[in-house]
Amino acid sequence: MKEGRLIIVRVPLEGGGRLVVSVNDAEAKELYDVLGGVVNPA
Repeated sequence: MKEGRLIIVRVPLEGGGRLVVSVNDAEAKELYDVLGGVVNPA
């Protein structure tokens, strides 16, 4: 059984806060595909 992996990004914010984003492999792939169309339009 393959254990799921999470990608966690922590972004410091002004005022001492932090934005934390956590995505699994499937969500990361979907985000990559969507952003690829915006960053590298055909």
